[in-house]
Amino acid sequence: MNKKQKKLLIRILAAAVLFVPLYLISEGIVSLPMPGWGQIALFLIPYLLVGYDILQKAWHGIKNGRVFDENFLMTVATIGAIVVGEYGEGVAVMLLYQVGELFQSYAVGKSRRNISELMDIRPDYANVETDGRVERVDPDEVEIGTVIVVEPGEKIPLDGIVTEGSSALNTAALTGESRPRDVSVDDEVLSGSINMTGVLKVRTTRAFEESTASKILDLVENAASRKSRSENFISKFARYYTPVVCFGALALAVLPPLFCVLTGLGMDGYASRSALWGDWILRACTFLVISCPCALVISIPLSFFAGLGGASSQGVLIKGSNFLETLSEVRVVAFDKTGTITKGNFAVTAVHHSPLDEEKLLEYAALAECYSTHPISSSLREAFGREIDSDRVSNVHEISGHGITAIVDGHSVAVGNERLMNSLHVAYLSCHHVGTIIHVAIDGVYSGHIVISDELKEHARLAVEQLRRAGIEKTVMLTGDTDQVARRVAEEVGLTDYRTELLPGDKVSCVESLLADCQGRKKLAFVGDGINDAPVLSRADVGIAMGALGSDAAIEAADVVLMDDDPLKIAKAIRISRKCLRIVKENIVFALGVKLVCLALATVGVADMWLAVGADVGVMILAVLNAIRCLLVKNL
Repeated sequence: MNKKQKKLLIRILAAAVLFVPLYLISEGIVSLPMPGWGQIALFLIPYLLVGYDILQKAWHGIKNGRVFDENFLMTVATIGAIVVGEYGEGVAVMLLYQVGELFQSYAVGKSRRNISELMDIRPDYANVETDGRVERVDPDEVEIGTVIVVEPGEKIPLDGIVTEGSSALNTAALTGESRPRDVSVDDEVLSGSINMTGVLKVRTTRAFEESTASKILDLVENAASRKSRSENFISKFARYYTPVVCFGALALAVLPPLFCVLTGLGMDGYASRSALWGDWILRACTFLVISCPCALVISIPLSFFAGLGGASSQGVLIKGSNFLETLSEVRVVAFDKTGTITKGNFAVTAVHHSPLDEEKLLEYAALAECYSTHPISSSLREAFGREIDSDRVSNVHEISGHGITAIVDGHSVAVGNERLMNSLHVAYLSCHHVGTIIHVAIDGVYSGHIVISDELKEHARLAVEQLRRAGIEKTVMLTGDTDQVARRVAEEVGLTDYRTELLPGDKVSCVESLLADCQGRKKLAFVGDGINDAPVLSRADVGIAMGALGSDAAIEAADVVLMDDDPLKIAKAIRISRKCLRIVKENIVFALGVKLVCLALATVGVADMWLAVGADVGVMILAVLNAIRCLLVKNL
């Protein structure tokens, strides 16, 4: 408990100690003569002790024009009960309401602490090595290129490259993956990871505010500002609901007794007119206590907050509760191929139909692709296996979706797919091998092609199966690769459809076509690597960045970021979102259902203040407990 909660608990206990004997005396259980004014004075002591802050908030709300809230309802209801002589019930309602507030505060605080612990990745310091000495400094002060020392048990404060040492890293706070990750010299390490075994020296590659840990924390902190439709509905509902029930309570307090007085009907059950008015005012006060919207106003945002935190603990960062809600409605999932379904570890497996020596053809291709960051370009350079002399290359032009043209050693070299060969009017030979086919033309003459193959991710097929079990009706792959390669991948993974030979702009058109086919409230999610697929990620109902740990473009373009490379997390994210929305709906139906029944009972005089407290505080406690279940997502 924090100090504020402890202070409230002391007030509650002190008020309870004073209230219990007074209530026993007022009910005649303990015999002790006491005049009426004495009872009022004594009951006001525990009432003010436990409820002064509620009275204060209600008064400030009235002064600032925000009259109709739960503080106003409680103030009017309890003062009304005391005015009609129900001192014990008036104090009891305020006392039990504060018990509910204490419980709610503790539950929300516990939920926040759980999320904070799950996301406790911001480092407090960095060990900077200067002239052989290690100095502890604030991570904000560390410049890019500085060598820092990370001892076993410490968090890595900034993103960087290992320059010395080897160790195992705990990346659970980033990826949700409990298995340690081994790193050594030249490996990239990310801030927020925990060094478990050896001492590491790391050359920083990003400033602190641009580091992975800072971006993740900023993402989680800002997620609460993006409200879901359910949260916006509850906010609007409470804004209209509270004044309606206030005027309803006023009508209940005035109209029935006024009708009885004017017509004489219904007066038989009352000893006097004051008893008649007192009964209906008490009913109105009970009506106000029951109608308090705390359960909805508190539990719905808490459900989404806990859902976002539960997803974060599993390495799934969702940018807001609006995206969490949309994710629950996804029925179509479209995938990029490379880096999403396949590993993106392209390797040269064959060279065909080349009049040149195989090594010479690879040399031309590798030199032409020397400036490109595409995975295929990297595989060509790796296959060449020697250091690239970029001075031999000039006039490099990269044509999106086609390939590259360049001047290598004075020769015009074109490296790319069939579309590039067609655009250059070069007659090429087709290849029947499965893989990505890279054609090469030198000085306008076809010089053969290179076969590059990619392999499926370990869990790709299981991920698609899990999506099918989660109710996904259609899984589509969008790729720039050939029909032959795409068909093989789709069959192996179990996809329902695929589209091939797509340029980046074509993928957007395909997604728009798939969106047009989504009927009703069905939504579409696109899963990509977050860099080349930024336009498609933005166009889909939900953009999911796959394997985007540390990628600026992914975190910027996507609505959901999977912090590791496991496609199984897609189905888990959808299951988490559906559990969260199911709990939200349960709380709405439960809270409104109980309140409507109890309001009807209060109107006909069956419900008393004790039942009112149960309908308000009890429902709120149960709704909050149910909301916290959104954190329990590990075994989904």
